[in-house]
Amino acid sequence: MSHKIAILPGDGIGIEIVAEAVKVLEYLVANGIDLEMVEAPIGGAGYDAAGKPLPDETLELVKASDAILLGAVGGPQYESLPRELRPERGLLGLRSELGLFANLRPAILYPQLADASSLKAEVVSGLDIMIVRELTGGIYFGEPRGIRELENGEREGFNTLVYSEHEVDRICRVAFDIAMKRNKRLCSVDKANVLEVSELWREMAEKVAQDYPEVELSHMYVDNAAMQLVKWPKQFDVMVTKNMFGDILSDAAAMLTGSIGMLPSASLDANSKGMYEPIHGSAPDIAGKGVANPLATILSLAMMLRYSLDRADLAEEIDAAVGKVLDKGLRTPDIMAAGCKEVGTVEMGEAVLAELQ
Repeated sequence: MSHKIAILPGDGIGIEIVAEAVKVLEYLVANGIDLEMVEAPIGGAGYDAAGKPLPDETLELVKASDAILLGAVGGPQYESLPRELRPERGLLGLRSELGLFANLRPAILYPQLADASSLKAEVVSGLDIMIVRELTGGIYFGEPRGIRELENGEREGFNTLVYSEHEVDRICRVAFDIAMKRNKRLCSVDKANVLEVSELWREMAEKVAQDYPEVELSHMYVDNAAMQLVKWPKQFDVMVTKNMFGDILSDAAAMLTGSIGMLPSASLDANSKGMYEPIHGSAPDIAGKGVANPLATILSLAMMLRYSLDRADLAEEIDAAVGKVLDKGLRTPDIMAAGCKEVGTVEMGEAVLAELQ
């Protein structure tokens, strides 16, 4: 069966890191997997090409594709644009237009990088958390929103945090399904002591739990969850939470692993069509210098093979190849340690490819 993959490098280091993942895809094609890759602009590149961050042609492409590989969006040259034209709106538009409601963010500490974590090795050694973040609802998408002027002339900003029962139900089911394939422990993170939305969230999590009697469900307030991620992160197996909380907690969990440059992500719709991207940004300060870490993007490709293309065997090969490269002591600057060899973006990508070959 042939698959169509949309390649969206985006901005900044996105161009460099996606290029290394594409080499891995080309290797897979040369060895028998039937893929068609089509590249298109998004974010700042989309604005430069078509005057908006999500060009019509790009949207048509992703709708016709089986999966999307994304780099990163954004850059200082776009910060003065009206909000609706900024690169990040292209990313939000993709999530909304494609119904990518389930964001999977693994926080896995490779044993070779235990010393790169900001926490003690005994606290993070063996860390393996999956954070399931609701991605198309909540305060980032809720209406009404805006900035208005009050009668006294003062301006006031406002956003709406809203979730319906079906939105909570479907994201919880994704999290429970993942927990069933792991250690059967799920922690739902909310703020039910002060937010009515979280009261509903907790009620729905309990309701869905009745269909998963093998999974141990627990609840935790988001402020405590942030503290516990730093204090005792290995207590967590799978975490599920709303959009804004997941945005914050997943980045905190990322740093437990030593570098945000090591972590992939998947954003899935109801049929497992997905967008796959590293969780880091476009890093304009190092763009074009050839030092960005491509491993999170290559691992995002592995997630694509696992969740959208039904090729877990190839995903495992890629995961193993990354491990072997780290075993050899190759490190980009973000994960550099004493006794290791510092390499650039291309050299790291080629090392992974060599292990696959």
